[in-house]
Amino acid sequence: MLVQEYIRHHLRNFQLDVCNFNVVHSNHNTSFWILNVDSMFISFLLGSFFLLFFRYVSKIATSGVPGKLQAFIELIVDFICSNIREIFGDVNKLIPPLAITIFVWVFLMNLMDLFPIDFLPCVARGFFGIQTLRVVPSTDINVTFAMSLGVLFLVLYYHVATKGLIGFLKDLTLYPFNHPLFIPINLVLEIINLLSKPLSLALRLFGNMYAGELIFILISGLLPWWIQWILSVPWAIFHILVICLQSFIFMVLTVIYLSMACRQQH
Repeated sequence: MLVQEYIRHHLRNFQLDVCNFNVVHSNHNTSFWILNVDSMFISFLLGSFFLLFFRYVSKIATSGVPGKLQAFIELIVDFICSNIREIFGDVNKLIPPLAITIFVWVFLMNLMDLFPIDFLPCVARGFFGIQTLRVVPSTDINVTFAMSLGVLFLVLYYHVATKGLIGFLKDLTLYPFNHPLFIPINLVLEIINLLSKPLSLALRLFGNMYAGELIFILISGLLPWWIQWILSVPWAIFHILVICLQSFIFMVLTVIYLSMACRQQH
């Protein structure tokens, strides 16, 4: 019973009912006006760190022999830009900074999973009196869906900007079956195809990171502290690959979806 309560506690967000300004003590509340404060705060904190860190590197960057920090950042930027050129072709001015932001931000969110499972919750409870805290924003389905909806809005924007509103409507109604009788079928198929993109983005990132977090919680809850490292260290090493891979996949799929939105249907 103690193990079950330990697992439930670590899977519970620090939530706030914005209507009553009360802390919610259960994740089973179905009210729309419930905010996962920990996910929002840590996401904002990591995003701010990313912007400030990259701004700092840009300020100290030199045109001569780069320092180690500058070389590391340039390596990341070159890697992302080379992948964008292979996928997108003619590089749009918005795509490289968007791809870099998505990759680094999602990577930082995922990286929080490598912190000891009880460390930050204990700090929050001891210094701020916060009883529940989840420190990995990408294990919150609300966060992953919010990011994927942002991608969906960009896809819709590029559809309309590239083809015009009439061209976009033609893609929805006259593809894949170019006949007026098939307009309702085409509309249903294309809307499902359009909505499946953000859905797959959100669920893929959420599912992989949630599973990784749950394994850390199970190791911590089921094993004595002095033997946990036998499983947690190998899993953490393997999880580094998952963290990088999920960040890269989210970025690449975003660029692919935007590239498809800019491509004329035949």
